[in-house]
Amino acid sequence: MRAAPLGLTMGDPSGIGLDLSLKAWARRHELELPGFIYIGDIDALDARAKILGHDIGIKETSPDEALDHFEECIPAIHIPASEKVVAGEPNSNNANAVIGSIDRAVELAKTGEISAVVTNPIAKSVLYDAGFKHPGHTEYLAHLSKDNDGNEPLPVMLLSGPELRTVPVTIHIPLMSVMEYLTTELIVQTCEITARDLTNRFGIKAPRLAISGLNPHAGEDGALGHEDAQYIAPAISQLRAKGIDVTGPLPADTMFHEDARPNYDVAICMYHDQALIPAKALGFHDAVNVTLGLPFIRTSPDHGTAFSIAGKNIAREDSLVAAIKLAREMADFSQQKDV
Repeated sequence: MRAAPLGLTMGDPSGIGLDLSLKAWARRHELELPGFIYIGDIDALDARAKILGHDIGIKETSPDEALDHFEECIPAIHIPASEKVVAGEPNSNNANAVIGSIDRAVELAKTGEISAVVTNPIAKSVLYDAGFKHPGHTEYLAHLSKDNDGNEPLPVMLLSGPELRTVPVTIHIPLMSVMEYLTTELIVQTCEITARDLTNRFGIKAPRLAISGLNPHAGEDGALGHEDAQYIAPAISQLRAKGIDVTGPLPADTMFHEDARPNYDVAICMYHDQALIPAKALGFHDAVNVTLGLPFIRTSPDHGTAFSIAGKNIAREDSLVAAIKLAREMADFSQQKDV
C-alpha cells in the first residue's frame, strides 16, 4: 500500500514559506524530496513562482491523487486568502487563510489522508491582530488535537538537528514568567512524552535524556538558587523510578560542547532560549522543529517568516527540506512499527 503524501501548510503567505515551498519542489529530484500536497492559496503560490522566475505548474487535487502529480507539478488544496498577497507585507486580513491551512492539514492528518503535517512559518503578531488567542503554532496544534472529552495533549517542542536535539520545558512565555509555569510535574510529563516519542517515532529504543539546571551551574548547591534542588532534582528521581534514563540537573553552560553531546540523545532544557540557542547555533540551516505529544506527526523549519527577504529569491530552503524529509522518515517508521 502506497504511503499517503505529506501535507505542507502555507504559513504566512507574505513571508518566505511560499518561496521555500517552490524552491524545495524545484529541487525535488536533486534532493530526493518526498511527495507532499500544498495546502494554501494557489493563486498566491503561482504569483510568487513568477516573481522568483520559476516556471512551476500547480494543480488543485485531492490527497489520494497528490503523488500521481508530484513529479510534474505541485499538487495543492486551495485555501484562498481574503486579500491579495504581497511578499514582505503581512496582512492580518489573510489570517483566516493561514489558520484555515493549518486546520485543513490537521483534519487530513487525523483521517490518515496525509502522513504528517509540515508547517511553514507563521507570524504570531499578525494572527494576534486578527484575534488569534493561542500563544503560538505549537499550542494551537494541541488545541486542534483535543480528545472526545475535550482534553488537550501536552505539546512538546523538539529541535532536531544533525548534531543535537533539544526540548524546552517552558516555551512561549517571558523569561520572568518561567517560574510561574515550571513545576516538577511539568518536567516529568515533558520527559515522559519525549522519551515515548523518541522511541515510537525516531526508533531510539532506550532514549538518554540530559536535563539541564535552571540557574547558573545548576544552582551550585544552593549558592546560585534553590530551584534546581526544589523542582528539577525531584523530577529526575521520579523519572528514574519510571525507568527513564536521565542525568542531571546539569549546568547548561557545559552540556552542549562536542565531548558532552554524545552522552545523550536529547537535552531537556528549562526555558525557550536555553534550548533553542544551542540547537540553532549548531544547525541553523538544517535543524527541524518537531512537535511531540500530538496524535499526528508535525515538523516545521526552525526559523520564522523573514518578511524582509520574502519574494527576493534569497531565502534558503534547507530547513524546510530537512523538515519534509524528517516527517517522511518519522511517518515511515511509525507505519512500520504499527504493522
